[in-house]
Amino acid sequence: MTATTPYDADRARFTRQALARLVLCDHAADVADGASGLVSTENDPDTGSGGRVSQAFQLIELAERALAPAVIYERERGSSWAEIAPYLGISPAEAEERFAVNPDGWNTAFDVPYRLDDTGRKRVPQPPTAAYDPAWACDRLDTWARSQLVLVNDARPVSSGLVKVPEKEFPSVTP
Repeated sequence: MTATTPYDADRARFTRQALARLVLCDHAADVADGASGLVSTENDPDTGSGGRVSQAFQLIELAERALAPAVIYERERGSSWAEIAPYLGISPAEAEERFAVNPDGWNTAFDVPYRLDDTGRKRVPQPPTAAYDPAWACDRLDTWARSQLVLVNDARPVSSGLVKVPEKEFPSVTP
């Protein structure tokens, strides 16, 4: 088994802040897709009793899952716990206690990007998919944004705003 994969080179082209933003974008798209299912009334007769409550509850769960990547992104761009906490309605100490495990897991995923599966033969990526394969994530999210957002005039509405590592600085990674 080689020590690197083609994804490593793609990941090296982006700053950790940009990768964190991609993960947040990925979760935000899931939240928006979940919300869009509640907008149309056309299929209401086909929805079982309580079905719309189920969809709304799932939307809450999706939004809660987006919160940890939002905190990670804010920490990557230099926000302190004191700056993040007021938006959560808790103290900085509570914010750190509740969310510090997520940045720690994020950091570990970059220190050890793969683990072996139970058979010891297959590598399992540790970073979230959007950070593990940013080229795929950029293509998917750019396409999603162009199709979903009305005021988008940019061909790459997500990836064009991401901070990349200057080409001369990213390491050469060969599989």
